[in-house]
Amino acid sequence: MAKKFSHSYEVCACKHVTLGEILYAIKEKNANTIEKIGELTDAGTCCGCCVSSEKDFGEEKMELYLTTILDKFVKVS
Repeated sequence: MAKKFSHSYEVCACKHVTLGEILYAIKEKNANTIEKIGELTDAGTCCGCCVSSEKDFGEEKMELYLTTILDKFVKVS
């Protein structure tokens, strides 16, 4: 079963960007790439650990990544 995250969940610890801010960028500002999310929110622009599990070099892995969010909310046409 997938875990539910609140909109206040901090996805990017370096820049203190929440899930709500990322979803707003995706849904309202048409951010459909990691780069566009970074331009609009600064998420993923520092250490990059929040981008994907492959880029996460921390000892404790994150629970939610930008790539996961994009996969769920951005529909490929």
